[in-house]
Amino acid sequence: MVGSTLRRIFSAPAASVASAAFIIGLLSVASRFLGIVRDRILASHFGAGTTLDMYYAAFRLPDLVFNLLVLGALSAGFIPVFARLAAENSDRKEAWRLANNIFHTLALALMLICGIGIIFAPLLTDWIAPGFAASERETIVVLTRIMFLSPFFLGLSSIIGSILQSFHKFFMYSLAPVLYNIGIIFGVMFFVPRYGIKGLAWGVVLGSLIHFAVQIPALIKLGFNYRFVFDFRDRALRTVYAMMTARTLGLAITQLNLIVITIIASGLVSGSLADFNLANNLQSFAIGIFGVSFAVAVFPILSTAASDSIFIEKFSRTFRQILFCIIPATVALIILRAQIVRVVLGSGNFSWEDTVMTIDTVGYFALSLFAQATIPLLARAFYAKHDSKTPFFIGLISAGINIALSLMLAPLWGVAGLALAFSVGMIINFLLLFMILHRRLGTLDEKRIIISIAKCSAAGIGMAITIQAMKLLIWPYVDMSRFWGILIQGSLAGLFGLLVYFAVCSLLKSEEFNELWSATKIKLFDSTKKLKSDDQGEVHGI
Repeated sequence: MVGSTLRRIFSAPAASVASAAFIIGLLSVASRFLGIVRDRILASHFGAGTTLDMYYAAFRLPDLVFNLLVLGALSAGFIPVFARLAAENSDRKEAWRLANNIFHTLALALMLICGIGIIFAPLLTDWIAPGFAASERETIVVLTRIMFLSPFFLGLSSIIGSILQSFHKFFMYSLAPVLYNIGIIFGVMFFVPRYGIKGLAWGVVLGSLIHFAVQIPALIKLGFNYRFVFDFRDRALRTVYAMMTARTLGLAITQLNLIVITIIASGLVSGSLADFNLANNLQSFAIGIFGVSFAVAVFPILSTAASDSIFIEKFSRTFRQILFCIIPATVALIILRAQIVRVVLGSGNFSWEDTVMTIDTVGYFALSLFAQATIPLLARAFYAKHDSKTPFFIGLISAGINIALSLMLAPLWGVAGLALAFSVGMIINFLLLFMILHRRLGTLDEKRIIISIAKCSAAGIGMAITIQAMKLLIWPYVDMSRFWGILIQGSLAGLFGLLVYFAVCSLLKSEEFNELWSATKIKLFDSTKKLKSDDQGEVHGI
């Protein structure tokens, strides 16, 4: 009964952006939670010291390849073209031909690039990690070479994920990152005791392999037929790669930011790079759940919008829904950042000094949470209009500001200065994207956006006051030197604050609150009701 209900909830195509975002967001919660578990295990095993610094430095190059060629670039170019071909032909022959062509051409590109990365890993490591000792750079080279296997599997997996998104099938696409994190955790728990720090790298490879394999059954169920197609002259393929090129350049700017941060952090006190990544992972929790999930859900709809009015309506609604979700997340992250950092990371070798450094870094990251959460939607709005150049040039400007501020602030404030520079760059990126999109379309339905922000902000103020008051009320009754005391204080304060936020939004008749609540009820309760109806039909022989 329960299994059948879950299959109905998750296997059917999403009927709306909100219901699609519900599926993606729910599984993103699971993935991000496992990411937190992963970071807690890493922090407990190694602390925020040289070992984790080496691991994150080694991660940078394989992650660079994946992000540049696959993560955002592939979906930006592939989904609009594939979705159009699938809609134009009932047999989807041309769409499947494009998919096969992409599989083979991208696989070849990844093999060549990853092979080059493996060969020249020592040279590249000297470039991105100059602050490490010679013996530490040798370890980074070994880890980098192992982890260069992961972009190949993740690349093929992302093609499948883009196909599933095009058909509004979001469950297996969203489940893959969950299993990816499980693979990494498996590596920490079972590979590290046997292979040492190399076990971390092999865990990443295992996670990427599972990420790829788990989506294959869903692809086959859609009717995909494998054919060997390798045609660089294909017009659809060229269109995809043309859009990917500009998007890749845009992603290159983001990765350049991270490389510069890695270089700067390698010259700061030991553990700075680990603290930056751990803090970034914590603040990315809400971005992945709300910002990315809504952006991914609405992208196929924006790509096939029949008119600008429909496009604007869908964009505005999704933009407001993201802000409705990200405002309470920002309030909670700022006021409860000490509790969150200590509960998530504060065990084993993760010292109090590490905790304080991470708390400050999380606080500066949180300042731009609204911008980071809405940039994925803004960028996809441009991609849906077949414009990947504008986000690139805007990213170039914000990256320049980020790098300049990083060089200025890091010597003064350490890793927290890097987070502040990052936030300023993200806010500028957001403002420029929003203003240019408004100029292109004439309007983004700003009146409703402003009204929504006003209501959510009022609710957010009430939430902030409630959380702070509850922290003070609970504090005398729990042992704040123990894990459970910090967890109880943070959890109860956050829960009461969230209830106040929802209550104020309801009193103010927030449109986004009503829409998301309705979508949640429809997705959960209607599926259960339909299942009961079908079960009764089976009993009566219908």
